[in-house]
Amino acid sequence: MDKNTMIGVDLAKNIFQLHITTMTGALLSKKKLSRDRFKEFMKSHEPAIVVLEACSSAHYWAETLGDMGHDVKLIAPQYVKPFVKRQKNDAADAEAIVVAAQRPEMRFVAAKTKEQRAKAVLFRSRDRLIHHRTEHVNALRAVLYEYGYVIPQGIASIRRIEDILARPNCDLPDLVCDECRHLLEQISSNTKLINAKTDLIKQLAKQTNMARQLQTIPGIGPMTAMAIDAFAPPMDLFKNGRGLSAWLGLVPRQYSSGGKERLGRVSKAGQADIRRLLIIGAMSRLNWLGRKSIPEESWLGKMLARKPKMLVAIALANKMARTIWAMLTKETDYRDPTISATA
Repeated sequence: MDKNTMIGVDLAKNIFQLHITTMTGALLSKKKLSRDRFKEFMKSHEPAIVVLEACSSAHYWAETLGDMGHDVKLIAPQYVKPFVKRQKNDAADAEAIVVAAQRPEMRFVAAKTKEQRAKAVLFRSRDRLIHHRTEHVNALRAVLYEYGYVIPQGIASIRRIEDILARPNCDLPDLVCDECRHLLEQISSNTKLINAKTDLIKQLAKQTNMARQLQTIPGIGPMTAMAIDAFAPPMDLFKNGRGLSAWLGLVPRQYSSGGKERLGRVSKAGQADIRRLLIIGAMSRLNWLGRKSIPEESWLGKMLARKPKMLVAIALANKMARTIWAMLTKETDYRDPTISATA
Protein backbone atom coordinates (compact mmCIF):
# COMPACT_ATOMS: atom_id res chain seq x y z
CA MET A 1 0.00 0.00 0.00
CA ASP A 2 1.35 3.45 -0.89
CA LYS A 3 1.82 5.66 2.13
CA ASN A 4 0.51 9.14 1.36
CA THR A 5 0.41 10.51 4.90
CA MET A 6 3.25 11.67 7.14
CA ILE A 7 2.82 11.85 10.91
CA GLY A 8 5.29 13.75 13.05
CA VAL A 9 5.20 12.62 16.68
CA ASP A 10 6.68 14.55 19.59
CA LEU A 11 7.29 11.74 22.08
CA ALA A 12 6.87 12.08 25.83
CA LYS A 13 6.13 9.89 28.83
CA ASN A 14 2.36 10.32 28.86
CA ILE A 15 1.24 12.96 26.33
CA PHE A 16 2.02 12.64 22.61
CA GLN A 17 1.63 15.51 20.14
CA LEU A 18 0.89 14.54 16.52
CA HIS A 19 1.22 16.65 13.38
CA ILE A 20 -0.41 14.91 10.40
CA THR A 21 0.19 16.13 6.84
CA THR A 22 0.11 14.92 3.27
CA MET A 23 3.39 14.05 1.58
CA THR A 24 3.39 17.52 0.02
CA GLY A 25 3.20 19.16 3.47
CA ALA A 26 -0.50 20.14 3.52
CA LEU A 27 -1.82 20.01 7.09
CA LEU A 28 -4.51 17.39 7.76
CA SER A 29 -4.83 17.56 11.54
CA LYS A 30 -3.13 18.10 14.87
CA LYS A 31 -3.75 15.85 17.85
CA LYS A 32 -2.70 15.59 21.48
CA LEU A 33 -3.15 12.05 22.79
CA SER A 34 -2.41 10.11 25.93
CA ARG A 35 -0.12 7.09 25.75
CA ASP A 36 -2.95 4.53 25.52
CA ARG A 37 -4.99 6.58 23.05
CA PHE A 38 -1.89 7.11 20.92
CA LYS A 39 -1.49 3.34 20.55
CA GLU A 40 -5.17 2.92 19.68
CA PHE A 41 -5.03 5.76 17.15
CA MET A 42 -1.96 4.38 15.39
CA LYS A 43 -3.46 0.87 15.26
CA SER A 44 -6.59 2.14 13.54
CA HIS A 45 -4.79 4.59 11.24
CA GLU A 46 -3.92 3.48 7.72
CA PRO A 47 -0.21 2.78 7.11
CA ALA A 48 1.73 6.05 7.08
CA ILE A 49 5.25 7.41 7.32
CA VAL A 50 5.80 8.15 11.01
CA VAL A 51 8.72 10.38 11.99
CA LEU A 52 10.10 10.46 15.53
CA GLU A 53 12.97 12.26 17.17
CA ALA A 54 15.75 9.82 18.10
CA CYS A 55 15.36 9.89 21.90
CA SER A 56 15.44 7.29 24.66
CA SER A 57 12.07 5.65 23.82
CA ALA A 58 12.19 6.19 20.04
CA HIS A 59 13.60 2.75 19.21
CA TYR A 60 10.84 1.05 21.20
CA TRP A 61 8.18 3.07 19.40
CA ALA A 62 9.87 2.45 16.04
CA GLU A 63 9.55 -1.28 16.64
CA THR A 64 5.97 -1.03 17.97
CA LEU A 65 4.71 1.21 15.16
CA GLY A 66 6.57 -0.85 12.57
CA ASP A 67 4.65 -3.94 13.70
CA MET A 68 1.44 -1.98 13.05
CA GLY A 69 2.42 -1.53 9.40
CA HIS A 70 3.78 2.01 9.55
CA ASP A 71 7.06 3.10 7.95
CA VAL A 72 8.98 4.63 10.86
CA LYS A 73 11.87 7.06 10.46
CA LEU A 74 14.04 8.45 13.26
CA ILE A 75 15.61 11.86 12.94
CA ALA A 76 18.36 13.39 15.09
CA PRO A 77 17.09 16.22 17.37
CA GLN A 78 19.79 18.63 16.18
CA TYR A 79 18.39 18.35 12.66
CA VAL A 80 14.89 19.24 13.88
CA LYS A 81 15.78 22.29 15.97
CA PRO A 82 16.40 24.70 13.03
CA PHE A 83 12.82 24.12 11.82
CA VAL A 84 11.11 25.06 15.11
CA LYS A 85 9.13 28.29 14.59
CA ARG A 86 9.45 31.00 17.23
CA GLN A 87 8.25 29.58 20.55
CA LYS A 88 9.12 26.02 21.54
CA ASN A 89 6.21 23.77 22.50
CA ASP A 90 5.00 20.26 21.71
CA ALA A 91 2.92 21.34 18.70
CA ALA A 92 5.82 23.34 17.24
CA ASP A 93 8.18 20.41 17.78
CA ALA A 94 5.85 17.96 16.03
CA GLU A 95 5.48 20.34 13.09
CA ALA A 96 9.24 20.84 12.88
CA ILE A 97 9.77 17.07 12.80
CA VAL A 98 7.57 16.77 9.71
CA VAL A 99 9.15 19.79 7.97
CA ALA A 100 12.65 18.44 8.63
CA ALA A 101 11.74 14.92 7.46
CA GLN A 102 10.40 16.23 4.16
CA ARG A 103 13.77 17.73 3.22
CA PRO A 104 15.15 15.55 0.38
CA GLU A 105 18.71 15.71 1.77
CA MET A 106 17.74 14.80 5.34
CA ARG A 107 19.63 11.99 7.09
CA PHE A 108 17.81 9.54 9.34
CA VAL A 109 18.89 7.37 12.26
CA ALA A 110 18.70 3.59 11.93
CA ALA A 111 16.38 1.99 14.49
CA LYS A 112 18.02 -0.49 16.87
CA THR A 113 16.73 -4.00 17.45
CA LYS A 114 15.87 -5.46 20.85
CA GLU A 115 19.13 -7.42 20.82
CA GLN A 116 21.18 -4.31 20.10
CA ARG A 117 19.47 -2.38 22.88
CA ALA A 118 20.06 -5.25 25.31
CA LYS A 119 23.78 -5.33 24.49
CA ALA A 120 23.92 -1.55 24.86
CA VAL A 121 22.38 -1.84 28.34
CA LEU A 122 25.06 -4.36 29.34
CA PHE A 123 27.85 -2.22 27.88
CA ARG A 124 26.65 0.96 29.57
CA SER A 125 26.10 -0.86 32.87
CA ARG A 126 29.73 -1.96 32.87
CA ASP A 127 30.87 1.58 32.02
CA ARG A 128 28.78 2.98 34.86
CA LEU A 129 30.36 0.57 37.35
CA ILE A 130 33.84 1.57 36.16
CA HIS A 131 32.98 5.24 36.71
CA HIS A 132 31.71 4.49 40.21
CA ARG A 133 34.84 2.50 41.03
CA THR A 134 37.07 5.30 39.75
CA GLU A 135 35.12 7.77 41.88
CA HIS A 136 35.69 5.66 45.00
CA VAL A 137 39.39 5.20 44.25
CA ASN A 138 39.84 8.95 43.84
CA ALA A 139 37.93 9.55 47.07
CA LEU A 140 40.33 7.20 48.86
CA ARG A 141 43.36 8.96 47.39
CA ALA A 142 41.95 12.35 48.43
CA VAL A 143 41.34 11.20 52.02
CA LEU A 144 44.85 9.77 52.37
CA TYR A 145 46.39 12.86 50.78
CA GLU A 146 44.93 14.90 53.67
CA TYR A 147 47.15 12.82 55.98
CA GLY A 148 50.34 13.01 53.95
CA TYR A 149 50.01 9.85 51.81
CA VAL A 150 50.51 10.43 48.08
CA ILE A 151 48.89 7.57 46.15
CA PRO A 152 49.30 7.24 42.36
CA GLN A 153 46.24 7.15 40.12
CA GLY A 154 44.70 3.90 38.97
CA ILE A 155 43.06 0.78 40.34
CA ALA A 156 46.51 -0.81 40.79
CA SER A 157 47.11 1.50 43.76
CA ILE A 158 44.43 -0.24 45.85
CA ARG A 159 46.93 -2.77 47.20
CA ARG A 160 49.15 0.06 48.45
CA ILE A 161 46.17 1.60 50.26
CA GLU A 162 45.30 -1.75 51.83
CA ASP A 163 48.91 -2.08 53.07
CA ILE A 164 48.74 1.37 54.68
CA LEU A 165 45.54 0.50 56.55
CA ALA A 166 46.92 -2.89 57.64
CA ARG A 167 50.06 -1.48 59.28
CA PRO A 168 50.15 -2.00 63.05
CA ASN A 169 51.61 1.50 63.50
CA CYS A 170 49.09 3.19 61.18
CA ASP A 171 48.80 6.87 62.18
CA LEU A 172 45.38 7.41 60.65
CA PRO A 173 42.44 8.12 63.00
CA ASP A 174 40.10 5.20 63.59
CA LEU A 175 37.21 7.04 61.94
CA VAL A 176 39.27 7.58 58.78
CA CYS A 177 40.36 3.94 58.74
CA ASP A 178 36.74 2.80 59.00
CA GLU A 179 35.68 5.07 56.13
CA CYS A 180 38.59 3.89 53.98
CA ARG A 181 37.73 0.25 54.60
CA HIS A 182 34.11 0.98 53.66
CA LEU A 183 35.28 2.52 50.37
CA LEU A 184 37.54 -0.50 49.75
CA GLU A 185 34.56 -2.82 50.20
CA GLN A 186 32.59 -0.84 47.61
CA ILE A 187 35.56 -0.94 45.22
CA SER A 188 35.89 -4.70 45.68
CA SER A 189 32.15 -5.19 45.07
CA ASN A 190 32.29 -3.05 41.92
CA THR A 191 35.34 -4.96 40.67
CA LYS A 192 33.53 -8.29 40.99
CA LEU A 193 30.55 -6.95 39.04
CA ILE A 194 32.81 -5.43 36.37
CA ASN A 195 34.67 -8.72 35.93
CA ALA A 196 31.39 -10.64 35.67
CA LYS A 197 30.05 -8.26 33.00
CA THR A 198 33.37 -8.36 31.15
CA ASP A 199 33.20 -12.17 31.01
CA LEU A 200 29.62 -11.99 29.75
CA ILE A 201 30.61 -9.52 27.01
CA LYS A 202 33.42 -11.85 25.93
CA GLN A 203 30.98 -14.75 25.73
CA LEU A 204 28.52 -12.71 23.66
CA ALA A 205 31.32 -11.60 21.35
CA LYS A 206 31.96 -15.25 20.47
CA GLN A 207 28.37 -15.85 19.41
CA THR A 208 28.17 -13.60 16.32
CA ASN A 209 30.19 -13.87 13.14
CA MET A 210 30.46 -10.08 12.92
CA ALA A 211 32.18 -9.84 16.31
CA ARG A 212 34.54 -12.66 15.34
CA GLN A 213 35.47 -10.88 12.10
CA LEU A 214 36.10 -7.59 13.90
CA GLN A 215 38.45 -9.22 16.40
CA THR A 216 40.77 -10.25 13.56
CA ILE A 217 41.73 -6.54 13.26
CA PRO A 218 44.81 -5.70 15.39
CA GLY A 219 43.76 -3.47 18.28
CA ILE A 220 40.13 -4.64 18.39
CA GLY A 221 39.03 -6.99 21.14
CA PRO A 222 35.69 -8.29 22.46
CA MET A 223 34.79 -4.95 24.09
CA THR A 224 35.18 -2.92 20.90
CA ALA A 225 33.45 -5.61 18.84
CA MET A 226 30.51 -5.57 21.27
CA ALA A 227 30.31 -1.75 21.15
CA ILE A 228 30.18 -1.81 17.34
CA ASP A 229 27.54 -4.53 17.40
CA ALA A 230 25.42 -2.62 19.94
CA PHE A 231 25.74 0.99 18.79
CA ALA A 232 26.68 1.05 15.10
CA PRO A 233 24.01 1.08 12.35
CA PRO A 234 24.17 -1.30 9.36
CA MET A 235 27.28 -0.58 7.32
CA ASP A 236 25.31 -0.27 4.09
CA LEU A 237 24.00 3.09 5.35
CA PHE A 238 27.46 4.57 4.70
CA LYS A 239 28.66 5.18 1.14
CA ASN A 240 32.27 4.43 2.06
CA GLY A 241 34.65 3.99 4.96
CA ARG A 242 35.02 7.73 5.43
CA GLY A 243 31.29 7.92 6.12
CA LEU A 244 31.74 5.61 9.12
CA SER A 245 34.78 7.61 10.29
CA ALA A 246 32.79 10.84 10.06
CA TRP A 247 29.89 9.25 11.98
CA LEU A 248 32.37 8.33 14.73
CA GLY A 249 33.83 11.84 14.81
CA LEU A 250 37.31 10.73 13.70
CA VAL A 251 37.64 13.08 10.72
CA PRO A 252 38.95 16.68 10.95
CA ARG A 253 36.50 19.48 11.60
CA GLN A 254 36.27 21.80 8.61
CA TYR A 255 36.47 25.60 8.66
CA SER A 256 36.57 25.96 4.89
CA SER A 257 35.34 29.05 3.08
CA GLY A 258 35.96 30.91 -0.16
CA GLY A 259 37.50 27.88 -1.81
CA LYS A 260 40.15 27.59 0.91
CA GLU A 261 40.20 24.31 2.79
CA ARG A 262 40.92 24.66 6.51
CA LEU A 263 40.98 21.50 8.62
CA GLY A 264 41.12 21.45 12.41
CA ARG A 265 41.10 18.77 15.09
CA VAL A 266 38.83 15.74 14.92
CA SER A 267 35.19 16.69 15.21
CA LYS A 268 34.25 14.30 18.09
CA ALA A 269 30.71 14.64 16.72
CA GLY A 270 29.82 10.97 16.61
CA GLN A 271 29.40 7.85 18.71
CA ALA A 272 31.70 8.39 21.69
CA ASP A 273 31.87 4.79 22.99
CA ILE A 274 33.17 3.25 19.76
CA ARG A 275 35.49 6.21 19.10
CA ARG A 276 37.05 5.93 22.57
CA LEU A 277 37.61 2.19 22.26
CA LEU A 278 39.12 2.50 18.79
CA ILE A 279 41.60 5.10 20.06
CA ILE A 280 42.45 2.89 23.05
CA GLY A 281 42.98 -0.05 20.71
CA ALA A 282 45.17 2.11 18.47
CA MET A 283 47.24 3.21 21.46
CA SER A 284 47.76 -0.44 22.43
CA ARG A 285 49.42 -0.99 19.05
CA LEU A 286 51.73 1.99 19.60
CA ASN A 287 53.09 1.10 23.03
CA TRP A 288 56.55 -0.37 23.49
CA LEU A 289 55.32 -3.94 22.98
CA GLY A 290 53.10 -3.26 19.97
CA ARG A 291 55.75 -1.23 18.15
CA LYS A 292 57.92 -4.32 17.71
CA SER A 293 55.59 -5.62 15.00
CA ILE A 294 55.43 -2.30 13.08
CA PRO A 295 57.87 -2.15 10.11
CA GLU A 296 59.75 1.15 9.92
CA GLU A 297 59.02 1.51 6.19
CA SER A 298 55.24 1.08 6.66
CA TRP A 299 52.74 3.94 6.79
CA LEU A 300 52.41 3.55 10.55
CA GLY A 301 56.18 3.38 11.09
CA LYS A 302 56.76 6.58 9.09
CA MET A 303 53.99 8.35 10.99
CA LEU A 304 55.51 7.36 14.33
CA ALA A 305 58.88 8.73 13.26
CA ARG A 306 57.58 12.26 12.67
CA LYS A 307 54.31 12.70 14.60
CA PRO A 308 53.24 12.64 18.29
CA LYS A 309 51.95 9.30 19.48
CA MET A 310 48.41 10.50 20.25
CA LEU A 311 48.05 12.06 16.81
CA VAL A 312 49.21 8.79 15.23
CA ALA A 313 46.73 6.87 17.42
CA ILE A 314 43.81 8.98 16.17
CA ALA A 315 44.96 8.57 12.56
CA LEU A 316 45.22 4.82 13.13
CA ALA A 317 41.74 4.74 14.74
CA ASN A 318 40.43 6.52 11.64
CA LYS A 319 42.03 3.88 9.45
CA MET A 320 40.64 1.10 11.66
CA ALA A 321 37.13 2.52 11.22
CA ARG A 322 37.52 2.44 7.44
CA THR A 323 38.83 -1.12 7.68
CA ILE A 324 35.78 -2.10 9.74
CA TRP A 325 33.46 -0.73 7.06
CA ALA A 326 35.32 -2.56 4.28
CA MET A 327 35.36 -5.87 6.17
CA LEU A 328 31.70 -5.80 7.18
CA THR A 329 30.43 -4.76 3.76
CA LYS A 330 32.54 -7.42 2.01
CA GLU A 331 32.07 -9.98 4.85
CA THR A 332 35.76 -10.87 4.99
CA ASP A 333 38.38 -11.23 7.70
CA TYR A 334 41.22 -8.79 8.18
CA ARG A 335 44.19 -9.07 5.84
CA ASP A 336 47.47 -7.44 6.86
CA PRO A 337 48.39 -5.01 4.05
CA THR A 338 52.11 -5.67 4.47
CA ILE A 339 51.60 -9.42 4.09
CA SER A 340 49.13 -8.97 1.21
CA ALA A 341 51.62 -6.75 -0.64
CA THR A 342 54.39 -9.35 -0.46
CA ALA A 343 52.15 -12.34 -1.19
